[in-house]
Amino acid sequence: MTEKEVNPHFEDFLFDWEHKFYFLVGGYGSSKSYHVALKLVLKLLEERRTALVVREVYDTLRDSTFELLSEIIVDLDLEGKVKPISSPMQIRFPNGSKIIFKGMDKPVKLKSIHNISIVWIEECSEVKYAGFKELIGRLRHPKLKLHMVLSTNPVSTANWSYKYFFKDPKNNVHVLDDVDLYRDRVVIIKDTYYHHSVADDNLFLPESYIEQLEDLKTHDPDLHRIARRGRFGVNGIRVLPQFVVAPHEEVMAAIQAIKSPVKRNGMDFGFESSYNALVRLTVDHKEKILYIHWEYYKNKMTDDRTAAEIMEFKESRELIRADSAEPKTIAYYRQMGFNMQPAKKFAGSRLQYTKKVKRFKKIVCSSNCVNVKSELEDLTYAVDKNGEIIEDEFNIDPHTFSAIWYALDDYEVADMKGYAATVSSKARIGVR
Repeated sequence: MTEKEVNPHFEDFLFDWEHKFYFLVGGYGSSKSYHVALKLVLKLLEERRTALVVREVYDTLRDSTFELLSEIIVDLDLEGKVKPISSPMQIRFPNGSKIIFKGMDKPVKLKSIHNISIVWIEECSEVKYAGFKELIGRLRHPKLKLHMVLSTNPVSTANWSYKYFFKDPKNNVHVLDDVDLYRDRVVIIKDTYYHHSVADDNLFLPESYIEQLEDLKTHDPDLHRIARRGRFGVNGIRVLPQFVVAPHEEVMAAIQAIKSPVKRNGMDFGFESSYNALVRLTVDHKEKILYIHWEYYKNKMTDDRTAAEIMEFKESRELIRADSAEPKTIAYYRQMGFNMQPAKKFAGSRLQYTKKVKRFKKIVCSSNCVNVKSELEDLTYAVDKNGEIIEDEFNIDPHTFSAIWYALDDYEVADMKGYAATVSSKARIGVR
């Protein structure tokens, strides 16, 4: 028997083997990886099992999980009994248990693995969703209960790990609100054990380390959210910081109150991995507010099926401005009786359209438009190799944003600087 001091917040997690999935998310220095490694060692000492430890890139395993497990073996006075082997990386136990290490950058090597009853995916947010599904398929044993442990620092809410274990509005997935996890710290839903941790949970950290994390609040708020608070969110610079979501009834009431509303419709085309996105917009030109209050969003739909589902536009003869890169598709809809016109596209049009939308003082999205919300609420700019933003590229391909571009093809938002100057000038004239 060897006594080992552990952080109290992880005690229950260490000895809980009642669930299939264990999802650990937390800030820097919270000791989540250490306690996952300790959990594995204790379990494999107790039962004869084969565990698989995975990261996206194989070469990163040596200086992270392999080294951490090796240190724990020394701390538990198990040297000579439990043997870390460096080439190929594995750890062997006296009862026949073993830990093997694989990278998802070499997926072919997973096919030779059998009888895996425990998988640990370290930094699971870096692993692709296809890799996660492959690992679930590798998790099988004729007799033993199966477990998968996933650990990560929080990333963007656009990451698959967030969408799978928390919320994915686009696919009507709502398993757990992450805010509830931050409050309760440990949550169990069906066969998944959720655990949240921050640096304060690690009683072995020096106070100076926590102070360094606190300093990030001023210099790098995004990193402070991740490293200090251990919370998911938006990584990067938001494209539309003025974007808000409001109840559908409130949005429609606000639109009814506009004296001279500007109504527009726009459509982006897609099929396999992209989407047919059609939106209805109303602009309050005086107040410079854009309202988004209706959406159609589907893929893998042939034109005839889509036409049948948006028949109301044919009946109302509403003008739809659509992606000019698809002239055959536009011609089909026109032949079917739809009032559809191509929106202008030109060199630099993506940037100009983006700047146009950004000029609105406020963008209000109806709560009914779940796909607009999903794509635009946390839309951020892509960055180049130097970390500089690329003003016409984004973290995702936002089909609803393209539809909005096309809808506003012939509408011009007054530049807010010029608008402010005009208002100021009129005010001075009025005073005289």
